[in-house]
Amino acid sequence: MGFVIARRVLAGIPTLLGVTVILFITLRLLPGDPISAILAGSPATPEVVEALREQFGLDRSIPAQYWEFLTNALTLNLGTSYSTRQPVSEMIGQQVDQTLILAFAAATVSAVTGIVLGSLSAIRRNGIVDGFVRVTSLINTSMPSFWVGLLLIMFFSFTLGWFPATGSGSLSTLVLPAITLGLSAAGTVTRLVRNSVIEVLGENFVTALHAKGLRSHLIVMKHVLRNAVIPTVTVVGLQLGGLVAGSVIVETVFTRQGIGQMLVQAIGGQDYPVVQGVVLVIAVIYIAVNIAVDISYSFIDPRVRTALGKG
Repeated sequence: MGFVIARRVLAGIPTLLGVTVILFITLRLLPGDPISAILAGSPATPEVVEALREQFGLDRSIPAQYWEFLTNALTLNLGTSYSTRQPVSEMIGQQVDQTLILAFAAATVSAVTGIVLGSLSAIRRNGIVDGFVRVTSLINTSMPSFWVGLLLIMFFSFTLGWFPATGSGSLSTLVLPAITLGLSAAGTVTRLVRNSVIEVLGENFVTALHAKGLRSHLIVMKHVLRNAVIPTVTVVGLQLGGLVAGSVIVETVFTRQGIGQMLVQAIGGQDYPVVQGVVLVIAVIYIAVNIAVDISYSFIDPRVRTALGKG
């Protein structure tokens, strides 16, 4: 198991390098100048502008700037924000917990909704329930998150007054953002669970269990779902990394604290260190989640555990 984890970690290093290279070059090819954003229209002499460029290292070549960023990142030093003059590592550390809470809550919504609806759809295959679930999952997948968020705010906040429209830090402020972010992901899980349950229901061991006289709901709960949920773990795990990235839109709509909203503000202000730091953290989280998914296989599926032991 330790060898598998080490191999997955080493395989993630080229991915991180590729992300940082593409991001670094793209930021510097975008129109605009971070010094102008820092000055915010205030008059400044060419000497002041040049001094600021030298202070933030923008007067050096892009390869030199990238090498400095990379070597500093190895020591968890992600630079200093142009706008706030705070260390980027501290800024992310203060906000990342809110984003992770939102992502895990959304993943829970996605998993629970997908497993329940997918199982019902498979059990009632080709019926009214199956048709309704399939159409609903397609709609959920197709709807943009910002639009779903606005609809939920209008209905549950402004009309019913059940949940606050904005803010963070309490359970009530987490409900609507988690549903908004989790619904689109739930559509994929629903379809996957439906197909997996249908496939498992056709296995010989299910027929044998029916022949022994076990009730259908016990067979589904204790045997079918356990086998069908294995590919679902992969999807939900991969979704978790995507949900962290998707928090950029949802945190903006609901005015929540988190690295998503921090990223939006940094892009608007051309705050290179913050953008680079947040994207790097998201990439690390994505790779870490993938490794955790691989490890979880050995606990869910004994066949995987046996294969790892032999390896």
